[in-house]
Amino acid sequence: MADERIGAEGRMAGEASGDPAAVVLKEPRDRAYWARRFEVPVEQVQAAVEAVGPDPAQVAAHLGKPWPYEASGIV
Repeated sequence: MADERIGAEGRMAGEASGDPAAVVLKEPRDRAYWARRFEVPVEQVQAAVEAVGPDPAQVAAHLGKPWPYEASGIV
């Protein structure tokens, strides 16, 4: 069951802006955001989340990208 306190961008309710706390792929805009953020196809992001879970640092490592991944230009 999903944590209801996590919003569309993966931040906990009330959390300061910055890097999302989780890779959320619920909506098409979420999938597009993460694909742009990591500069990989959506399918690779989905496979990474399935393999290592929603932690952005672990997803980035699985994709061979640093975290936070500032080269994407989406910071």
